[in-house]
Amino acid sequence: MASIGTLIGPVVSLRNYKARIVANLLGVNLAITPDFEMGKDNKTPEFLAKFPLGKVPVFEGANDFSLTDSSAIAYYVAMKSSDGAELLGRTDEERAEIMQFSFFAEADYSPAQAGAIYPALGYMQFVKPAVQAAEEQLMRFIGVLNTVLLDRTFLVGERVTMADIIVTCGLTMAFTHYLTAADRKQFRNVTRYFKTMIAQPAFKSVIGEFTFCEKRTAPAAPAKKEKKKVEQPKKAEKKVEKKVEEEKEEEPAPKPKSLLESLPPTSMPLDSWKRFYSNNETKPDAMNWLWENFDAEGYSFWKVDYKYNDELAKCFMTNNLIGGFFNRLERARKYAFGCLLTLGEDDNNQIWGYFIVRGKVVPEEVTDAADYESFQWTAADHTDEKTKAEIEDCFAWEGPSLPRPCYDGKVFK
Repeated sequence: MASIGTLIGPVVSLRNYKARIVANLLGVNLAITPDFEMGKDNKTPEFLAKFPLGKVPVFEGANDFSLTDSSAIAYYVAMKSSDGAELLGRTDEERAEIMQFSFFAEADYSPAQAGAIYPALGYMQFVKPAVQAAEEQLMRFIGVLNTVLLDRTFLVGERVTMADIIVTCGLTMAFTHYLTAADRKQFRNVTRYFKTMIAQPAFKSVIGEFTFCEKRTAPAAPAKKEKKKVEQPKKAEKKVEKKVEEEKEEEPAPKPKSLLESLPPTSMPLDSWKRFYSNNETKPDAMNWLWENFDAEGYSFWKVDYKYNDELAKCFMTNNLIGGFFNRLERARKYAFGCLLTLGEDDNNQIWGYFIVRGKVVPEEVTDAADYESFQWTAADHTDEKTKAEIEDCFAWEGPSLPRPCYDGKVFK
């Protein structure tokens, strides 16, 4: 098959990926420029004469036909195939929904992502208020996508479409530089979706082996300006007589010690578990670590149920309620770890989860919280296979033992 034209630009680029993935899926012959040098080849007089903006990628086809927008190029490549409707939509409704997600990725998500990450990569000046605002927007948009993907494998229908290609390519920067293991746990629907997409052969052959972010890329600290030292005239030294006896300041009263501090030492520091949970996949890695290191003499498991589930309305409000409860558990942070999940749907949801606490009873640091009485705490036997499966699925926010589908949740750590 003859080439339909050439995609010009660096091959390692989320914008370049789009058209190439489309070409792979549909069997379209699209030439590329593997030796392209960004900042050099797109600045030549010849390039700027054809593409005055100097942006890449660009496309050159037959009869002097050219395009400059990465999504427009991807759409054009799909149109050149007789099977293009598979990606572009079979019905008016599918086509409209595909455009909806494509516009969301381009007009909403991408600018927020650029504002949050580009300063750390040196592509934009770091202005703290602007970066913070962009970060808030970025996390909000990822949260919206996380909700959309709660019960979907693909964005539109039951197959890969142009919406998936554009959104997935857009997400590569965040998963490379910004979304840590803890973030990926928080947005597990988006993470599941992204992993599913990049595992598709047409995606993998373009993107290659993917390395997820371990530590969020931070902007380099600005160089400090050296201040010139101004010599001050020396003041005449005054002799100060030392007092023979100095008044001793009253020592502050010692803070009341938690009863949990008097327990025998444990073989499993809770902080070690929290770190391992935050930096590794929950199943199987983190849960295997927990079962291998759990100190049954030093800790206990507790199943937690909200007593007034019939009063809960919107899921996001239920999740906010969990967040408020966790804020009031600050005294227990050193002695407890847990996940409370929002299960179900709007106007029909519940709060459910499990906690690990130091000792064999729910400590005062938990019972003293204002909202404690709104929850039922039941001692759980982690050696029981059914309970063990529930704990694993709870800490992973997914799995067959959850009472209902997980909408969202919070981790107390």
